[in-house]
Amino acid sequence: MSDTEYKTITGKVHKFGDNINTDLIIPATHLVTTDEIELGSHLMEGEDPHFRAKVNEGDILVGGKDFGSGSSREHAPLAIKGGGISCVIAESFARIFFRNCINVGLVVVESPEISKSTNDGDELCVDLKEGKVDNLTSGNSFSIAPYPEFMEKIINAGGLINYLIQTGA
Repeated sequence: MSDTEYKTITGKVHKFGDNINTDLIIPATHLVTTDEIELGSHLMEGEDPHFRAKVNEGDILVGGKDFGSGSSREHAPLAIKGGGISCVIAESFARIFFRNCINVGLVVVESPEISKSTNDGDELCVDLKEGKVDNLTSGNSFSIAPYPEFMEKIINAGGLINYLIQTGA
C-alpha cells in the first residue's frame, strides 16, 4: 500500500489559466534528464521564473482548459512531482498528459467547477476515496468522479512501473 491510498491530499493552490503546455511546465532546455528532482527544480519556469520559490511540498496546481498540451514526453508530470506538487486539478487536460500523470503516479482531477471557483492561495483538501474536494478557504465543496479501479491501483502503487513490479506483471 502506498502513501496515497486512503489518504487525503491537502495543499495550497497555485493557479494558472488555460493552455498551459508542457513547454511552460518544463522548458525544453531542461529535457536532458529524467530525474524528477532536477526537472522539478525548473517547474513552471516557462510561465513564472520564480514559481519554485513559492511552492511547498504537497501544494496543488489548478489550471484551466487544455492543461498539459504539447509534448507527449513524461518530463512534465515528472517535473510536477519532483517540484513537490501533490495534485493537479484542471478544467480539462490533454489526453496524453493526463495518462502520463497516472503512469508516473501523479494525482490529476478534471473539474471545471473547481478550476473556476478556486483562487491562488486557497487551501484545498482532495479526498479521492470520498470523491470530493473541499476548499478550506472558501468553504465550497465539489464532487469529483472516482478513478476507474485500474487507474486507482496505478496511482496507489506510485505509478505504472511500480504497479507492474508489485503485481509481478
